[in-house]
Amino acid sequence: MTSSSPIDDRLITTFGRLLEAANRLERELGTAMQNESGLPQVWFEVLIRLARTEGGQLTMGALAEDVVLTTSGITRLVDRIAAAGYIERRPCPTDRRVSYAAITDAGREAVERAAVTHARNLRKTFATFDDGELALLDGLLDRLRGPGPDSPGR
Repeated sequence: MTSSSPIDDRLITTFGRLLEAANRLERELGTAMQNESGLPQVWFEVLIRLARTEGGQLTMGALAEDVVLTTSGITRLVDRIAAAGYIERRPCPTDRRVSYAAITDAGREAVERAAVTHARNLRKTFATFDDGELALLDGLLDRLRGPGPDSPGR
């Protein structure tokens, strides 16, 4: 017997599986990163984005969007990371309302050390995936994270 209930919608199940996988990976890999490098996963996400950005800085708004935090959430997070000496705030020279988070030399060293650990753990996690499967997964994830014409809230 086939159910026609909205709660049995296949896409709800698919989305739930995606969240379960992401949450499990974040929990396991984040714990390993914290234990092995001393850097919390969310700090790594901030630092890696800054390290990969030309000039090593992003506006607070752009950083909040990248790591999916509110502006007050990113402010508190940046304050904690700055207190550790890994980033610094910089004012925008042309707009007093805008400030930047910029990676410091200590932050770059910390994220590079943590990246070695993280990459090693990711290689273990994805060891059963071949290059084609990883490319397919990357492509599918890029499609999901990009804005669609009918995306909610866009």
